[in-house]
Amino acid sequence: MTSFDHRAALLRIPTEPGVYRMLDAEGTPLYIGKAKNLKRRVGSYFGRTLDRRMQLMVAQIAAIEVTITLSEGEALLLESDLIKTHQPRFNVLLRDDKSYPFIYLSTQDAFPRLSFYRGPRQGEGRYFGPYPSAWAVREMLQLLQKLFPVRQCRDSFYRSRTRACLQYQIKRCTGPCVGLIGQQDYARDVAHSIKFLEGRTDEVIAELGERMEQAAAALEFERAAGLRDQIATLRQIQRRQHVTADGGDVDIVAALEEAGTFCVQVFFVRAGRHLGNQAFFPRVPAEADQAAVLAGFLAQFYVDKEIPPEVLLNAEPDDTEFLTAALSERAGRRVALKVRLHGERARLLEMAVNNAALALNTRLGSRAGYGRRLEALRDLLDLEDLPRRMECVDISHTGGERTVASCVVFDDEGPRKSDYRRFNIEGITPGDDYAALEQALRRRYRRVQTGEVPLPDLLFIDGGKGQLRAVAGVLDALGIDGVKLVGVAKGPDRKAGAEQLWLVDGLAEGQEERLGARFDAQGCPTKGETPIVAGADSPALHLVQQIRDEAHRFALTGHRQRRDKARKTSPLEDIPGVGPKRRQNLLRAFGGLRGLTRALPDEIARVDGISQTLAQQIHDALHAQRERA
Repeated sequence: MTSFDHRAALLRIPTEPGVYRMLDAEGTPLYIGKAKNLKRRVGSYFGRTLDRRMQLMVAQIAAIEVTITLSEGEALLLESDLIKTHQPRFNVLLRDDKSYPFIYLSTQDAFPRLSFYRGPRQGEGRYFGPYPSAWAVREMLQLLQKLFPVRQCRDSFYRSRTRACLQYQIKRCTGPCVGLIGQQDYARDVAHSIKFLEGRTDEVIAELGERMEQAAAALEFERAAGLRDQIATLRQIQRRQHVTADGGDVDIVAALEEAGTFCVQVFFVRAGRHLGNQAFFPRVPAEADQAAVLAGFLAQFYVDKEIPPEVLLNAEPDDTEFLTAALSERAGRRVALKVRLHGERARLLEMAVNNAALALNTRLGSRAGYGRRLEALRDLLDLEDLPRRMECVDISHTGGERTVASCVVFDDEGPRKSDYRRFNIEGITPGDDYAALEQALRRRYRRVQTGEVPLPDLLFIDGGKGQLRAVAGVLDALGIDGVKLVGVAKGPDRKAGAEQLWLVDGLAEGQEERLGARFDAQGCPTKGETPIVAGADSPALHLVQQIRDEAHRFALTGHRQRRDKARKTSPLEDIPGVGPKRRQNLLRAFGGLRGLTRALPDEIARVDGISQTLAQQIHDALHAQRERA
């Protein structure tokens, strides 16, 4: 045991609630904890049998510091802040400690907007959630666009419209920007959206059913059929999302351990609907048990997040009484931590445990591979969540000939080859990579607008200066935001491993101000004037290189196929009226294409089957092709 005189230290520790810090000989925190009674809690480390983990910690204690707080809730907050700051080696550390996104509805507007939101919920309007990831929010917003076409465009985009945009044409919006729908009808779609997000889907279905019957009675069969399809879609979504939990707000938290690694799985249920789940892998000291992990996780997880009335657990955490009091104080109402469950709640907990086991097995199976690189990329780029979908666009040509653009897709499991796409670039100045990039992005992201393709979290571009400006301009013109742009530029020596990463966040309000603020006169991004240089041994850079190289390979393969096909094709095939027999006669008469190109129209007209008019067309077409080449 340590030579630290714990009896003398305990004499100076009060009995009030607060936070204590166990320090080693160098003053580094070994462990930070909270207590309703500081003296009693600190004294328990020296007056009872401890597990091996606590014995190792106590043996290193050289000093104890305490901070008194006014309540358990304040102690919970202070403990979480100190753990984040010092990251003591004997504490359970929650590393994925990001805020959760919501769906925001600007109810204060005449024609409210639905949008993605993350941050403090202090402004006007309604907030729905939390959702476990940005991906879950975007998926829900896409569903809402199909069900109830409430606008989702930015206010600046909405105010500047003089005619309806593509979203109106594909029936994802009702065109309030140009007065194509009245405020009353629009408010009905908003009300249905609110009821759906609140879990009151049955009410929406009932209202739509009444309107369908009225339309059928009025012989408006097309409108009745549309309402019927809407009801069918709602019922399908309802079956997929239905969880019950007695229709209440519940979080289900299950912790499992295997091979020294802990997984904590959290399920979010709001108004009886499953909004999604997320797996966490906290850093856990050696020999920590399930109770300690759950206690440490809950204290840090809920310190700045919405706390539901009930939290279902698969084991009883340490300090349950203190945690319950602290969480209740934070929530402003009673919060219940429940372990012994029956019926429906037991089924929900079993579902969370099974998902924790699956996530743990997946983690252990891929720790040294793709999953590790994905986590490193999240940390390198300071992302809120692990990127669920990443795209990379590249251009390939030979001296401007037969330009092809590629778009490759990676998700949380690796390359998603079924989503790869190539674009044959036409109508640009040969060799103009910026124009090729713009054309490819417009064609690709119009499909994102229509909902055919999900919006990616990251978009990589092979380049780091003017390329990013071109990409930002295209996305802005299409009204697309929420995508982090990453330019992958070659380093000063153009060596692999020295790549520079330039970042541009999802676009904000105001086109000219946005583009002007993000780029200097030479087209260089101004945000973070120094690019990120990860280093040749960075797992994150290895993933970026893999994505970039895959885009380059895919574009190059497409370009070579297109170029080889063009070179194997006779230019005569593009001339109307010149079929296989006439081509054969022409090439035989002049000894090949070169001789034919040098011939005059009168000479060409002497060939069997070639009129003077057709001879002139052949001559003009071949010379025009030679000039373009």
